[in-house]
Amino acid sequence: MSRPRHVGLVGCGGWGRLILRDLKALGARVTCVAPGERSRENARQGGADAIVTTLADLPAVDGAVVATPSDSHGAVALELVRRGLPVFVEKPLTSDLAQARALVEAAPDRVFVMDKWRYHGGIRKLAEVARDGGLGAVLGLRTFRLGWSMTHNEVDPVWNLLPHDLSISLHVLGHLPPLAWAVTDPLGPPGGGVTALLGQSEGPRALVECSAHHPVNRRSVVLACETGTLTLNASLDDHLLLRRGRPGDAAATEERVPIDTAMPLEAELAAFLDHLRGGPPPLSSAADGLAVVERCCEIRAFAGIPG
Repeated sequence: MSRPRHVGLVGCGGWGRLILRDLKALGARVTCVAPGERSRENARQGGADAIVTTLADLPAVDGAVVATPSDSHGAVALELVRRGLPVFVEKPLTSDLAQARALVEAAPDRVFVMDKWRYHGGIRKLAEVARDGGLGAVLGLRTFRLGWSMTHNEVDPVWNLLPHDLSISLHVLGHLPPLAWAVTDPLGPPGGGVTALLGQSEGPRALVECSAHHPVNRRSVVLACETGTLTLNASLDDHLLLRRGRPGDAAATEERVPIDTAMPLEAELAAFLDHLRGGPPPLSSAADGLAVVERCCEIRAFAGIPG
């Protein structure tokens, strides 16, 4: 049996403590870099094997997970890359395009992005259907990521929300279609949300809608194909809803398609630990992360969102 992997977890805030929980459940040794008292308390309560206060104090580890605020991802990941470590970065790869490009140039095969929706059973099933053609050619994809507020505000809601839906489009369609148009969310200030259309008339298109000023919470994904439409209505659902027939067919029958309900955060961390043991890399490469950052920047510019 191989020894437990030793992982450095940089950041142990609200999301980092969940990462710590799952890393420990998966059998990893974890040293947390936790500069603040709250993060150190999270690390203590989560059973961290060791706690240090600065990145410079991180001992030799097999790999590192970055769960710091989004606007610091780039600088932290670049420092870890200089140590020669495999690095798993919470999405987005970074909110700075120049840093994202620098990471891809410095370590294209050692930096990966934690796009947890690519490990969700519903999204994986949608991708499987899109690839195997069981419902005919893909017509389009539509995603909704709507809610009333954000729990962290180091970057604006578009940077927090949009990368999720772009990674879903990448996973289901196999690529990110080019930007056609984008508009800001009318329910809030610029940066509070956006609706964007990706793709041209001759191929599958993706319509993404995200907002942090919508009164009803919604996380859903719709895949429309020639002979059926599949919907993931909510993130914790144990099934997809299938309507057999062309979109809008009044006679279309309705079925439930079971999906894997394993929690995606634990699944992606298991993939990273397996990679540290010599297994395949996690699903989102540095190049994938850069593609998402580039498309985010294009959408923001088209919609007139500053920054």
